[in-house]
Amino acid sequence: MSQNGAVIEAVVFDVGETILDETWEYGAWADWLGVPRQTFSSVFGAVIATGGDYRDTFQRFRPGFDLHEERKKRAELGVPEVFTADDLYPDAIGCLSALRALGVRVGLAGNQTARNERTLHGLDLPVDFIGTSENWGVEKPKDAFFEKVVEVAGVPAERILYVGDRLDNDVRPAQRCGLATAWIRRGPWGYILRDTETSRHCRFVLDTLTDLPVLLANANRG
Repeated sequence: MSQNGAVIEAVVFDVGETILDETWEYGAWADWLGVPRQTFSSVFGAVIATGGDYRDTFQRFRPGFDLHEERKKRAELGVPEVFTADDLYPDAIGCLSALRALGVRVGLAGNQTARNERTLHGLDLPVDFIGTSENWGVEKPKDAFFEKVVEVAGVPAERILYVGDRLDNDVRPAQRCGLATAWIRRGPWGYILRDTETSRHCRFVLDTLTDLPVLLANANRG
C-alpha cells in the first residue's frame, strides 16, 4: 500500500522487531526474573494491549525493578544483553542491501543501548549510519529523536522514510515530525496495536521487508 508523496532519498529503520528479532531478549529476561517464559510473554502482551510501557512488565514480577541497574548486574555476572547476526530477521540484510543499490541512504535508529549500538556496528551491516537513543540522549517517541534522524540522514524530513513495527512509538511520532513512514506488522506491537488513522497515513504497510525495495523504487519512479 502506498500513497503519493515526495521522492524518498533515505530510509531509516527502527531496530527491535523491525530488523532484529528480540525473542532472545524476552526469554533472557524471563530467565533472569525466574519466571516461565510463557508467563513473561503473556504479561508482556497484556501490558502492551492496555497501553502500558513495556518496562511495566518487569514491575509486575518485581516491584521497584530498575532496568538500567539490572542490565549492569547481568553484564557483571557474564550474562549481558547480547545478540548476533543470527537474531536478525531473515529479510533484513537483503532489504538493506537492495535499498542501497537503489542509491538511497540507509540507516538504523532506535531506542537501544550504547552497547547494542556497538554490537550493530560489529555486524558490518549494509547501512550508512547507526544511531541509538542512549548515545543521542533522547528516546522515541520524542520529537527530538526524529529531528536527530533528519539531521543525521542529511536530507529533508519529507524525503526520509522511517520504518518501524510500532504505530505508537515509531510511526505516529515520525509522521508528526514530517517524515514518510512504513509500518511493518510483526513482533508484539505489530500484532497487538491498532491505530487506523496512523496506519492510513503510512506510505507503505508491510508484512515483510522483502517487498520494500521494489515498492520504493516504483513509488520513486511514479
